[in-house]
Amino acid sequence: MASCVGTLSSPNHTLLFSQIKHSAAAKTRRRVVRAESVIEKLGIKIERNPPHSKLTQLGIKQWPKWGCPPSKFPWTYDAKETCYLLEGKVKVTPSGSNDSVEIGAGDLVVFPKGMSCTWDVSVGVDKHYKFEY
Repeated sequence: MASCVGTLSSPNHTLLFSQIKHSAAAKTRRRVVRAESVIEKLGIKIERNPPHSKLTQLGIKQWPKWGCPPSKFPWTYDAKETCYLLEGKVKVTPSGSNDSVEIGAGDLVVFPKGMSCTWDVSVGVDKHYKFEY
């Protein structure tokens, strides 16, 4: 069995990967590759579809839940927030920016303390969240 684990970094992305090659008994080659991408845009960190093991390690199921229907509203983060979206689709536009970040179901997102933004919810949100003061 051969295995490889590594990290690739660029200014906006960190890519963690693991690769396993195995199959002496079956005399065939199998290759399994799993990639997790953490994107940082406009100060917001997004990990799309993190592994279940990471969600368990963070204890997300014990975090409070919050939800809202489709709507548009301003929001300011008085503390760093980490959230995991169970449902929904949101376009987040930081104050003073013409650019936005889209987040949705399956995303693990970190908003920095002090960020002011507008949430434009196109599909109702259901999320677990945790504030770090």
